[in-house]
Amino acid sequence: MKKRSHLEKLPILLFSMLLSTPAYAYLDPGTGSILLQGLLGGIAGAAVFLKLYWHKFMSFFGRNKPDASDDNIDDKN
Repeated sequence: MKKRSHLEKLPILLFSMLLSTPAYAYLDPGTGSILLQGLLGGIAGAAVFLKLYWHKFMSFFGRNKPDASDDNIDDKN
């Protein structure tokens, strides 16, 4: 069986969209709450990610501060 390319699927998709019937659906008040919760959760997740990987993030931009533990290295040569 031959796989169809994306360009071959496009007319089928457009044709099926033309034949679809209206859903007569509505968005209840809880939908806005769920969308807001998802947005705030994504922002909080991004903040936690940046907090955990802040040093790698800053070294990517060339602003790498040396740690205080690097000053106390004893060389026994």
